[in-house]
This record gives sequence, C-alpha cells and structure tokens, in this order.
Amino acid sequence: MTETVHLRVAVDTPQHTALREPLTYLGDPALPPGTLVRVPLGRREVTGIVWAQRSGAVAETGAPTIELKPLLHALTSLSPLSERWCQLIEFAAAYYQRGIGEVALSVLPPELRKLDDGQIRQRISRLHKGLAKLTPADAVVSQPETDGVAPALDLAQTRALAELMAMQVPTSEPGQSGAPTVLLHGITGSGKTEIYLRAAAQALSEGRQVLVLVPEINLTPQLEARFAERFAGRHIVSMHSALTPAQRLRGWLAAHLGSADLVLGTRLAVFASMPRLGLIVVDEEHDPSYKQQEGARYSARDLAVYRGRLEGVTVLLGSATPSLESWQRAEEGRYRRLSLPARIGGGALPRVRLVDMNQQPRAKGGAAISEPLLAALQQRIGRGEQSLVFLNRRGYSPVLHCGDCGWKSGCPHCSAWRVFHKLDRTLRCHHCGFTERVPQACPDCGNLDIAPMGRGTERLEEQLAELLIRPDGSPVRIARIDADSTRGKGALEAQLGAVHAGDVDVLVGTQMITKGHDFRRITLVAAVNPDTSLFSSDFRAPERLFALLMQAAGRAGRDAAHAAASEMWVQTWHPQHALYAALRSHDFEAFAASQLAERRMAGLPPFSHLALLRAEARTADAARSFLQDAAQAAEGAADSPAVTVYSPVPTPIARVANVERMQLLIESASRASLQRFLAEWLPALHAMRRERTADQRILRWAVDVDPLAI
Repeated sequence: MTETVHLRVAVDTPQHTALREPLTYLGDPALPPGTLVRVPLGRREVTGIVWAQRSGAVAETGAPTIELKPLLHALTSLSPLSERWCQLIEFAAAYYQRGIGEVALSVLPPELRKLDDGQIRQRISRLHKGLAKLTPADAVVSQPETDGVAPALDLAQTRALAELMAMQVPTSEPGQSGAPTVLLHGITGSGKTEIYLRAAAQALSEGRQVLVLVPEINLTPQLEARFAERFAGRHIVSMHSALTPAQRLRGWLAAHLGSADLVLGTRLAVFASMPRLGLIVVDEEHDPSYKQQEGARYSARDLAVYRGRLEGVTVLLGSATPSLESWQRAEEGRYRRLSLPARIGGGALPRVRLVDMNQQPRAKGGAAISEPLLAALQQRIGRGEQSLVFLNRRGYSPVLHCGDCGWKSGCPHCSAWRVFHKLDRTLRCHHCGFTERVPQACPDCGNLDIAPMGRGTERLEEQLAELLIRPDGSPVRIARIDADSTRGKGALEAQLGAVHAGDVDVLVGTQMITKGHDFRRITLVAAVNPDTSLFSSDFRAPERLFALLMQAAGRAGRDAAHAAASEMWVQTWHPQHALYAALRSHDFEAFAASQLAERRMAGLPPFSHLALLRAEARTADAARSFLQDAAQAAEGAADSPAVTVYSPVPTPIARVANVERMQLLIESASRASLQRFLAEWLPALHAMRRERTADQRILRWAVDVDPLAI
C-alpha cells in the first residue's frame, strides 16, 4: 500500500465558512509545498495548493481514514510555487484578515485553476516554442550598456542613480540583504522613468527579473513601450485584468518559469511568481488604485514593500506627490529618499494661475469656463499648441432637475443620483448600473421643462466646441477621454495616439488623463471644478486633490522648448485656501508638512492605524444591529484597551442596488495591537452571523484594514 500523509492544502473556501487555514487531505508525502493539486471540496473538484506544515508540526502517516479525503491528482507538470511566494500569501492573508486559500487562489490566473496536468503541460510547451521563435537559442544576457540606447543623465539623475546603486548590498540570504525601500521623489518631467530603466538594466545584467507596478491599466502600454524600446530582445509580459484569460495565463507562466525578464502590471502583479526577482518598481506609488477594493482588500504598494524585504531586493517607490504614509516613513529613516528637484533639460514647471470665480461674470452660454480661461485656450489654439481641461465627473450632467416641483433624477435602488448622458439620452446610475431613457416630462408633476444641473465631461466638451474656433475658421478639434469614451477595445490607444500626433487642439477628460502620460505638445492645463474636495469629510481628500492637481500640472510644458510658456489654470471659489498656496509654488514638502502636522494632532494615519468593519443587509436596522453586537463583542477581545471601537454609521453612499450599507471604525495607535485585536475578534463575528434571526440577517460583512477613506 502506498504510504499517505496528512497534507495541508490551501483552497478557496467561502468567507462565511470561517475556514481561513488550509484544509487537511491525504496525499503523497513526496509532494513538496507549493504544488498545485486537484482536491474534492463538497460536491466540487477544485484546485488547491499544497501548503507547508506549521512550524513544529509533523506530518502524520498511516492508512486513509474516513474523515479525510484523498487528493485527486497533482499538477506536477508545473514547478511548485516558491516558499517565499507562499510566505507573501500568508502575510497578506493574516494582515488583511482573509483566508490563506482565498488570497492564494484569487491571485492565480483563472485559466490555471481550470486546467488538468496534461493541458498545463501543453501550455508550457507552447510557451517554450513561442519563445524559441523570438529569441535565438544561444542568446546571452546583455550588459546594461549594450541594451537600447539610453539618454544622457542630468546631474540630479546621475546623483540619484549613484546613491541608489550604492544602497544595494546583495547577499545570498533572502530577507537579510541591505537592499532598502527607496522613495524616489521627483517632480513631474524630472526623469523618474529613466531611473527605473537604469535600475532595471542593472538587475537584468545580474540575471534577475524585474517587477514594475503601475496604478492603472491605461498606463501599462505606454510604459511597456518604453521598456521594450530600451530592452529589445528581452521577454516582457503584462499582467492586468484587461487581458484575456489565455493572455493572463501565458504571462503568468512566463514569469513563473523564469523566462520573462520584466513583468509590468497593475496591483495584481505584486503576487506574480518570479523565481529570479531582483527589483520591484512601484510607479506613482501614491495612487489609491493600488488598493484592492473588493474581496481581499490589500494594498499592492505595501505588499511590494514587504515582498522586497522578504526577497532581499530593492523596492523603488516613485512619485511627484508621494503618499503621506511613505513620506513620513522616509522622514523617520525607514525608507531612503532620493530627490529629482528639476525637470530634464532645465524646463520650468508650469506657472499656476488661480481664477477667483467670485470675481468672474457669468460665463458665455452658462459654460463652466471663465472668460480669462476661455481666452487663454483660444490663444493656445491660435499658436498651434494643445490644452488639457479636466473635470473629474463623466456624463453630461450629474443630475436632471425639475424647477416646478423639485424632482431630481435619483436612482430607485441607490442613495445616489442618476447621471444624465446626452449622447444616448439615458439616465445612468454609476453605482448599480440601472439605466433608463430620459423621461419626456417630469415623472412627478408632468413639467416638460426638466433641465440638467451641474456639468460632466460630455457637457464640457459640447460647450468648448461652441465657444472655441481654429484660426482658419474650422471647428476646434476636441477629444474626450473618460470611462465612457474609452469603453471600446482600442479606443483609449486611438485617442491618445491622436493627441500625440497633434490632431487634437483641446483634450477634455477625467483624472485618467492627468497622470503618467507624456504629452509633449500641451502647454496649458485647466482644472474646472476642483473645490468639491476641499471640505470633504474624508481626511485624505486634501492629499488626493493636491496630488491630482500637481500631477495634472505636470502634463504641461514637458517639452523644454515650450516649458516657459506652460501654465496651469485653476478655477476656484476659494483662492486663499492653503492648498492652492502650496500648489502655486509647487511646494509638496510644505504641503506634506502641514498635512502631517494636522494628522498628528488629530491622531490620524500615519500616526494611527485604522480598520473598518462593513456590513450589508436588506435593511439598515439589520446592518446596524450586527455592527452594534460586533462592538459589544469587541470588549473582551485581545488588546481591546489599546483599541477604540466607534459607533456604526452609514457609508457615504448608504444604499447600492437595494442593499443597505453600514460601517464601524476601529482605531489604534499600535499596528500590532490592532492586528491582535482583529485576529481574536473575527471568529466572534462569524459566530454572530450564524446565530442571527431571519429579520436580523445580513448579506455579507468584511473587514478593511488600512481603508482609503472613512
């Protein structure tokens, strides 16, 4: 009889089961940890990962028992996932209070979880054949100086690169090297990407792999093109949700097998299996898109830092407007900080001009653009230059309104307004997706005169087309880039291509056009309505607004020949606000110091640590009752004296798709105390959910550690 042992196998168990640890199955003792296997789970057959025994535990041998089910088969054609990859998963699961199997299986390509051993072998064979066609069999790893031609570095870049290379002290023991976490603070246009490329070249020359993270999918093609141009002949793969399942699997396999030299991707790529990892780059590290908002709510930036320490490799965090958490860690000496204080070629940062809307007459045709800004846009068109106007609100109008009875286009399923989209004459909820045709008259009183209130990018585009004209009398060429205009495949690339080619006079869009893009012809950037974030209840709103405006300003004057004439216009009703004063001088350090001082006095992150318990139910009373009971259960949990549990409150949008949402804030000055508290508290929450009566039943609940907003 073949000897069997008790093996721990990580499987994706539903959260409501409270099964956070790997399950036990009977299997072959020769299977190493990290091996993919197929196992029975209830009536299903699912993919699992053989997990290492806990420290001090001994695998039990003997005949199979009735209580334990055997493994069905092992996927041995694929090499096991590494020990350090499994350690990364364990840390993420423990820190963010999720199951090990839930995290591990959710970050693998969906296609991988469906294939049997033979099919995986075929995919690997196909991958090798494809690589053989692209790369000669006798190809050698090139040295940094033999890769694509690199531009000359200026003094600041040279100094920063020299310091970066001097910081790296490799060692044979992962996690024991002197490889630091480096915060590269460089103003927009200062050449941060070139530092990434040089650092990547060094890692590649040592036979290592490079992981580059970007905050959004639309930034991936641009950066990939830069890396492909520099590292011709290298195998570069992308990892993001816009790829087909087959493409995601192919890229993941290339990284896992070590054939991919560079992996570029969004937040999910932080979990890429890379056996030769030598460098991690996190571009625009401040961007909130690095935080996963569904399922396991992890921060890819923070996990990148942990993975760097685990693997013993340098983590390079780059931004013109670093997050205040990263900035404070650099101030404390936990991160090394490098600075690029000037633009490449000596170009000046755009001059910031504030338009006091209190002093402006009503604009032409009720447009959102003031007369001075309209004249500045017209001047740029006359000179053959490009302008960028951004408004962080898509659609034509945020709401339709009846002046007679006060009716507004609310969503019947959410506590939010339905946005008016003029192009298809619809009212669309951007939260639940509920869509209807625009009514011909007010549904409440029958008034035919219902009108849009406020402006979105559609309306802004329409008004600019009416007010601006080219020197030859032809219509102004306007491009709009937002989530609606770029929905079709290849639409974003086509729009950006037209901008780069000079076929666009004015670019209108949301925040997706304000960061990461290298627009060489834009000399004017305008923010139309940024004031809405100035007095938000979200303590991070000023930080996000400042970063958005700084990043937007950086799109202007990136060509040194036009830098002197570049400007950023900000239309505001509060021109004396301290945030705008810091913006005018492009003084991130002063802004950060002011915000951190406020945070310290208020006891807010990074000087405290937060978690949110969110509950969703069919009624607000049921959600509130669950959270109230949870708060009572917290009184006896570990470290409860060091933790403050606040009363439950509705979420900013309290109802979505007929589901009521409430939240409860947990705060502690100690991260360790908060983690111990959560680990002991969560089993009580699972028990509470099972014990609730039908009228108190909740649909789901989740803990969000280090939430982006409260």
